[in-house]
Amino acid sequence: MANRLAQIASLPAKDRGSAYLALTTEVLSRPDQTNIQADIHALVEAVVSPDNVVTGRQVLAELATRLNQGVIKDATLKKQVVLDILETVQPRLVSFEEQANALRFILADIYEAAEQWRDAARVLMGISLDAGQRTDEEKLRVYVRIVRLLLEEEDSVQAETYYNRAASLSNSTNDRELLLSYKLCQARIHDYSRRFLEAALRYHELSWVAEIDEEERRQMLSAAVTCAVLAPAGPNRSRVLGALCRDERTIELPTFNILSKMFLDRILRSEEIKEFEGTLKQHQLAKIGISSSDRLASAAEQDTSDPNASKRTGPSTVLDRAVMEHNLLASSKIYNNITFRGLGALLDLTPGAAETMARRMIEQGRLKGSIDQVEKLISFDVSGEEDDAQGKAGGLGDVEQVTEDTGAPFTKRWDMQIRMTSANVGALTLP
Repeated sequence: MANRLAQIASLPAKDRGSAYLALTTEVLSRPDQTNIQADIHALVEAVVSPDNVVTGRQVLAELATRLNQGVIKDATLKKQVVLDILETVQPRLVSFEEQANALRFILADIYEAAEQWRDAARVLMGISLDAGQRTDEEKLRVYVRIVRLLLEEEDSVQAETYYNRAASLSNSTNDRELLLSYKLCQARIHDYSRRFLEAALRYHELSWVAEIDEEERRQMLSAAVTCAVLAPAGPNRSRVLGALCRDERTIELPTFNILSKMFLDRILRSEEIKEFEGTLKQHQLAKIGISSSDRLASAAEQDTSDPNASKRTGPSTVLDRAVMEHNLLASSKIYNNITFRGLGALLDLTPGAAETMARRMIEQGRLKGSIDQVEKLISFDVSGEEDDAQGKAGGLGDVEQVTEDTGAPFTKRWDMQIRMTSANVGALTLP
């Protein structure tokens, strides 16, 4: 190989390019690939010099094309060859950036085929999308692929960063397959970020797309049900639960029982919750911290008279919180009012923590009622329609407060300021 390269180097400049390309084809076409890595290394080292920029680009482009076509069958050898080329090119990357990017795509394919998701994502992150004449659609395709790989590795934090970049380019394409991949990434990002209501809507939407395989659509429908169950209780979730219950396909799912009970506002039992918990993924079983307001309320109401009373000061997991909020909402359909102690026994919480949960849901517009802290009594308002509540999913977003018409505008303004200040303080104490 050294002799062949020395002969080519002695040729006139105008003949070297074709000679290097011919040698590249010869090396890649050999039946015996024992020394192919060393030969390609020597070839690349000879052409990636300041004097051979044009020739170097041609040779690297030819190498990328032939490697992409599968001239090297052994995946391990192919990976070593690509890594060696990229390492050799790295000191002069500015001159050969576009060709190096093509090799990075090949390396990412190799890692992805081996299910090395993080390594594949890291390789794609190193690609300069501003090099060459890349369209917004091509950039979107790379970002969506990075998001998908990071989600496979369950790195939702970094995945969301690249998802936000993809979101700014989502209107740049009409490619149906790419848009479906983007929407699936969107649903999974919402799922990992615990924005379960939005995730349920996206999953349910995708479960109707005919282009997606039937088994995958069933998985998306199941994911939609799971996310709807985990979503914060309230009128917005009730509408999603209703849409899923009306979908005839959900009857065949193992989670249909808990779905229908939640939609019908029936109190869930521990054995039903345990069965549903077995279907959840790791990130959906995440622990949550106890809010400071729950701790303070529970500390202020230590009840030693009843040894059987619950000592829990708040939900410990995402599922725990969803079930407690649902049971609280379901109890509002059964009782006109309930004491803090009675609600605590129903939710397996201390009375103070039960009152805090009810107060938070009332503030966020997800539960209609009032609290008498002197009598330690929660009264539920059953006169209005549930959909009149103005809360947002998970209590996020603005809360629309309704004041009494006292005929005194300054009094109403003062009352509104007190309510909004209290709501904001309560929001700051949430975990």
